Amino acid sequence: MSNGVVYRVTGPVVAAKGLEGAKMFDVVRVGELGLVGEVIRLQGDTATLQIYEDTTGLRPGEKVVNTGQALSVELGPGLLTSIYDGIQRPLNVLREQSGDFISRGLVIPALDEKKKWDFKTLKKAGDKVVPGEILGTVQETPLISHKIMVPPGVSGELKELKAGSFTIREKVGTIKTAEGDVPVFLATKWRVRIPRPLTRKLPPDTPLLTGQRVFDTFFPLAKGGTAAIPGPFGSGKTVSQQQLAKWSDASIIVYVGCGERGNEMTEVLATFPELEDPRSKRPLMERTILVANTSNMPVAAREASIYTGITIAEYYRDMGYDVALMADSTSRWAEALREISGRLEEMPGEEGYPAYLGRRLAEFYERAGRAVVLGPGEKTGSVSVVGAVSPPGGDFSEPVSQNTLRVTRVFWALDASLAARRHFPSINWLNSYSLYTEDLRNWYVANIGKDWPGFRSEALEILQKEAELQDIVQLVGYDALPESEKGTMDVAKMIREDYLQQSAYDPVDTYSSIRKQYLMIKTILDFGHMEAEALKTGATATQVAAFPVKSKISKIKWTPEDQVEAFIKEVEGDMAQQFAGLRQEIKVQQ
Repeated sequence: MSNGVVYRVTGPVVAAKGLEGAKMFDVVRVGELGLVGEVIRLQGDTATLQIYEDTTGLRPGEKVVNTGQALSVELGPGLLTSIYDGIQRPLNVLREQSGDFISRGLVIPALDEKKKWDFKTLKKAGDKVVPGEILGTVQETPLISHKIMVPPGVSGELKELKAGSFTIREKVGTIKTAEGDVPVFLATKWRVRIPRPLTRKLPPDTPLLTGQRVFDTFFPLAKGGTAAIPGPFGSGKTVSQQQLAKWSDASIIVYVGCGERGNEMTEVLATFPELEDPRSKRPLMERTILVANTSNMPVAAREASIYTGITIAEYYRDMGYDVALMADSTSRWAEALREISGRLEEMPGEEGYPAYLGRRLAEFYERAGRAVVLGPGEKTGSVSVVGAVSPPGGDFSEPVSQNTLRVTRVFWALDASLAARRHFPSINWLNSYSLYTEDLRNWYVANIGKDWPGFRSEALEILQKEAELQDIVQLVGYDALPESEKGTMDVAKMIREDYLQQSAYDPVDTYSSIRKQYLMIKTILDFGHMEAEALKTGATATQVAAFPVKSKISKIKWTPEDQVEAFIKEVEGDMAQQFAGLRQEIKVQQ
């Protein structure tokens, strides 16, 4: 492979001559330090490179070495619990070698090459194998069994397969194929810009349960689904994504901090290793991979970090796991595209973003999905993608938000005014939507209750009605409303404050099982039905507002899961008794 020389440097974009035979997206090493870069444009023997590291001090005439390999990630045991930068360099190892400031040009293996892994075989010599077939397992963490699979595109007969203790660089077997023998290692590589193959995609008919009431009840996300969570500064995007990462019923979490502020990412890196997995009571990091590329890190690596994260997610999907990928935030990724595009002197599109912004976003989100993966049988896995969007000034009409909404099917709209009122999660229930609601209806009916879809619709109608009534109240005041509409506003307030508001920092309220959500919303709506009946018979909203049971309803969310059913029975009894007493009082008055 021919080497070239630098002849122009424009920030992270470098032009080089003499790279005959170079291909698009080949990885190159640039300058005396060997900075890592990638070919992004070719004109004859002139190549334009984007450099994933700081180019300070780089000058024309320095050498460019073409590796001939596309940007790839290493996939194998040891990914879980790791914290990587945008091009899959382990940050903890980088720190050990270069201190608090990362030295340029460092090449460090993504996985520990010295650690021994216990490999247990599931196949034996002589077995016929196909792409995706599981050859054996490695217990990667106490929570996750790592499955060693036949690489895509390889099929044939096993010549040998050895159980025992191996590093990722030691051969564990050989597959005899029509083209020759293929060695089997515990680790493999994959090009980040190419989606990993699968057998077929499945319909999104199973919800990704998050334990967050506003998401699960009103705007559910399916396993393998895509969601956008846009919001202005300080509206709670990062905390919402951290809650989803902690409590969602995905087996693996991949968290990509793409261009976020250093202090936010530091908080994630500091808190995640201390979090406890709610189901196993083990450290959450044992099923988590973090990719960190903060706003002060090189711009080009920010563009790569999204692809690094989604490729790792697809790898675990191929093992049959449900994976949730949190991208925080795709706006910063789009800004990296805009900066690189500007330095390439490409024709700008709307607001300076490249004309291909929509296509790049679509390509990324299309890699989500629930699917039958490669291999014998009907092994299924999923990748669900939640992308945070940071529109300037909270303006959802800007290009990144609009292009994201075209390809995602769930829109969780964060609202700065709700955050200012300390209503968290600050999801605006009037602007948000989920297009998975009908797809998931049968699951909710079969697993939660036949009346669940009705409860959801009724609660949303009440909140919508309240928004309309608020405009009237602004003009004529609350006291001028008819009693029935006062009752609607009363129930809407209970839904907002006693149901939708949820504390991420309270040990009980931070997570609500879907069963608890069902009982809570049923109780609030039952109260609303009883209140409506009482108002028809001559009661006033003021009388109902004085009921002691209302304070009990507000305490349901603070009630532990194992006590909630008994507590709600007690609440229902009090409701029936107090409304019966009110009816009796009205009869006496009449």
